[in-house]
Amino acid sequence: MRVTAAALVGVLCLWTHAAAENSPSLQVENPPSLQVENPPSVQMEDAPSLQMETPPPLQVENPPSLQVDYLCEKIDRKLSSVTEEECLGAGLQPSGAVSNRETTLAYRDFLPETGKPVGRVLLVGGIHGDEYSSVSVVFKWVELLKDNHGSQFHWRVVPLLNPDGLLRPPNESQRMNENGVDLNRNFPTPNWETDAPKYWIERTRRNKRRYPGPAALSEPESAWLAEQIETFKPDAVVSVHAPHGIVDFDGPKLPPDNLGPLELRLLGTYPGSMGRFIGVHMGIPMLTVELESAGRMPDKGDINDIWLDMVGWLESKVSPVNAALNGDGTEATISAPAASLIQAPPQDGEKDTKPN
Repeated sequence: MRVTAAALVGVLCLWTHAAAENSPSLQVENPPSLQVENPPSVQMEDAPSLQMETPPPLQVENPPSLQVDYLCEKIDRKLSSVTEEECLGAGLQPSGAVSNRETTLAYRDFLPETGKPVGRVLLVGGIHGDEYSSVSVVFKWVELLKDNHGSQFHWRVVPLLNPDGLLRPPNESQRMNENGVDLNRNFPTPNWETDAPKYWIERTRRNKRRYPGPAALSEPESAWLAEQIETFKPDAVVSVHAPHGIVDFDGPKLPPDNLGPLELRLLGTYPGSMGRFIGVHMGIPMLTVELESAGRMPDKGDINDIWLDMVGWLESKVSPVNAALNGDGTEATISAPAASLIQAPPQDGEKDTKPN
């Protein structure tokens, strides 16, 4: 039998077609393992172990004692005249308020050893962070208060109102707070919204050291101090600054002639300043102690003399007024004679030359 070439080719084609149909290895359908659908093991909604839940925030509790410890440690590192032991020994308490950098605003109350207080005095240091001596001197006066040299007054002492301005790296302490605001321009004096920005722009030429802030009491430090004025209701406020070597006074016209070597020099007030807010607007005697140097402590004799003269002035001037105004130790209506002592607010155009 003869087989032609054409017949042979035809047989081969039929055999190849049949083999392709019957061979599983040549199927073009994807096996299950090659399906593009995700197998159950990678379905995100069905895998509890892969749920991306956010854990609750870590709660960091900072007991009051640690807050003051931290403050005193930082003060010791910054000021050669105040040791950590001295700061801790001052018995400061956290107020519950903190600065922008979350450093406690600490204070301590001192009451008379016996008898009822004849008045309340708020003493504040460290409003400007680059005035080192204003903090150190207040700590020295705390030692006198601990020895009951505060007469019959109830004292509330704030050694450092502006910790963020002071407690910065070496040579970087600044007048302003962390937000670059001068706390002594941030108090809610009348017409602050117009007067404070205008004064800053037109009179200081936008001096960053005198920036009053975006709004009155925009800063936690000034807001807390204003709250102390409202709740503590001081009969006098003493603010410590440097380096002009004088005594300034705002409010009822009963200033001392001098405190130790510092002589009286009335300098007026600024929009947003403590003098205008406390002394002029609220009618509370506002005494500003301007030490002679921001970086150097007065000698011990001067520190004591300033304190003794200040307490003597409070006893002779503030106590009688306080007795007339607050005879029962509570709020009272200002009587006509006492009201006549309140200084009228400065008129527009009055020269403001106060250094702080």
